[in-house]
Amino acid sequence: MALVRTRIAPSPTGFLHLGTARTALYSWAFARHHGGQFVLRIEDTDVARSTDESVDQILRSMAWLGLEYDEGPIYQMQRLARYHEVAEQLIAAGHAYRCWCTPEQLDAMREAQRSRGEKTRYDGTWRPEPGKVLPAVPEGVRPVVRLRNPPTGDVAWNDLVKGPISISNEEIDDLILLRPAPEGSPAGDEALGVPTYNFAVVVDDWDMRITHVFRGDEHINNTPWQINIYRALGAPLPLFGHFPVILGDDGLKLSKRRGAVSVTSYEESGYLPEAMLNYLARLGWSHGDDELFTREQIVEWFDGSHLSKSPAQWDPAKLAWVNAHYMKQADDERLAGLARAQLASRGVAFDDLDRLRRAAALFKDRCTTVVELADWIEMLVTPVAPRAEELAPLLTPPVVSALRALRDRLGEVPWDKVSIAAAVKSVVAEQGLKMPAVAMPLRLLLCGRAQTPSIDAVLELFAREDVLGRLQHV
Repeated sequence: MALVRTRIAPSPTGFLHLGTARTALYSWAFARHHGGQFVLRIEDTDVARSTDESVDQILRSMAWLGLEYDEGPIYQMQRLARYHEVAEQLIAAGHAYRCWCTPEQLDAMREAQRSRGEKTRYDGTWRPEPGKVLPAVPEGVRPVVRLRNPPTGDVAWNDLVKGPISISNEEIDDLILLRPAPEGSPAGDEALGVPTYNFAVVVDDWDMRITHVFRGDEHINNTPWQINIYRALGAPLPLFGHFPVILGDDGLKLSKRRGAVSVTSYEESGYLPEAMLNYLARLGWSHGDDELFTREQIVEWFDGSHLSKSPAQWDPAKLAWVNAHYMKQADDERLAGLARAQLASRGVAFDDLDRLRRAAALFKDRCTTVVELADWIEMLVTPVAPRAEELAPLLTPPVVSALRALRDRLGEVPWDKVSIAAAVKSVVAEQGLKMPAVAMPLRLLLCGRAQTPSIDAVLELFAREDVLGRLQHV
């Protein structure tokens, strides 16, 4: 097999959303599985809507997911001269031509077709044919460049995901390849117009020697035009694979414009990149009945087979389950660093790194996300406010007496788990109470919640003065 080269080509007109992230993962994994190369291209020809902020978010998302690329980022707007060169090559070979129809003429053309009950399409006014006399070139009109699409026959390919697909050339018309240069740019043939998506993507993939193109199935209808451009150029065809869409909870497609959430928002919400990779990989691909697998296993197993032909359903509960698994597996020091950053974003300083690491080790099994872990750790340094209706019924006179005695005892014992446990047990026994009767209000007063890990392990994480302060007014 020739060197495998794949790419991801997001448009910086918004954030990198989940569907594009999945495509990036599959393209990256396929290249890595075959010992190939992965390219990042930024398709920024939509000048009006592309932003530097979107580019930054795309790059941060790729870095967070660990989808390292071998080339790029490559920007289309830096390649305008190349698209112009290829357009001229197609014109010279008779595979493309200039069209001077104005937007108003095209609107009138479509309206007339609609009134006749016909499919709207370009009618070939400027398409050169043997013996045909073309209209006079109008003054003051900048032409577009159109592909001279074959009028008959079919465009067929064997899709890597969906299998054989064939579309008749009669269903597609003469695609615009190059739009006029903006007003104010040089007049005449030297003006560098902006390429349309289908033209730019073919030139880019040809120049970058892309062998396999993975993308969403909304691009299936673009593929015949692209194949015809490849053929007009005499360029080798890549293999195409079109993934089904990802559906939201409402059964509608996730997209930048509807319902999708950016990749970086999941980082901010406390998800781990290995969990997101695992979940995204499983969202349209399978390896037997495996639900949990490492980054290395994805690369080992992802050979382009076992891809689903049906849309996948985004399931937040499933993602949370996967993330909880990786939280339990994660290194305590790493989680401590992530939790510390989360606390800092809230304006909460936590400088005792050893205590932070021990807290992460104790609480991580109860957490779905780093945000939840930070919630647990924050209670160690931020005053809590237990709900009065939950606490009041527990503070019977014997319990209050026991808590006051425990407060005095905790002021004297060594501050370690064993000594704290011994102090709690002795006070409970001396007061003639059951452990839950004291432990429950103690948890509420210290932690603001009734359920925690072992109370002695939790107490050890607090500063002694904070424990005594929270028990001061019992």
